[in-house]
Amino acid sequence: MAMDKKVLEVRKRVLGEEHPDTLRLDEATELNERALEACRRVLGAEHEDTRNSIRNLAVCYWRQGKKEEALEMQEKVLEARKRILGEEHPDTLGSMRDLAIDYRGRGSNEEADDLFKKVLEVQKRVLGDQHPDTLLSMQHLK
Repeated sequence: MAMDKKVLEVRKRVLGEEHPDTLRLDEATELNERALEACRRVLGAEHEDTRNSIRNLAVCYWRQGKKEEALEMQEKVLEARKRILGEEHPDTLGSMRDLAIDYRGRGSNEEADDLFKKVLEVQKRVLGDQHPDTLLSMQHLK
């Protein structure tokens, strides 16, 4: 069982189903699911706000211990951003970094480091060595 899922279960057992900390994650997930549904319906599957809604929901799923589902969503967002924005767009690079963070959280350190290195290489070339996004990626490789 994933650590985040264990934490959620312990939180529910110790604090109770209706404790604010327990409810907050459940409510956030429900709100993000509704937001994603609305974005898809109103804006379409390819809209940036829809992709951002998918990312937000993936974060909730990750925190609930639904890591494989979250990773799958992150990978779909990345593929859409590559297709629509291009491989070197800052939003695409941000999605790659987010995915690398999730890979590391899953224990796939080699896969995470490879992705971090790729992101960092492009960021240095496109954004420069001193850009905040580049510096953040450098920090993740340490």
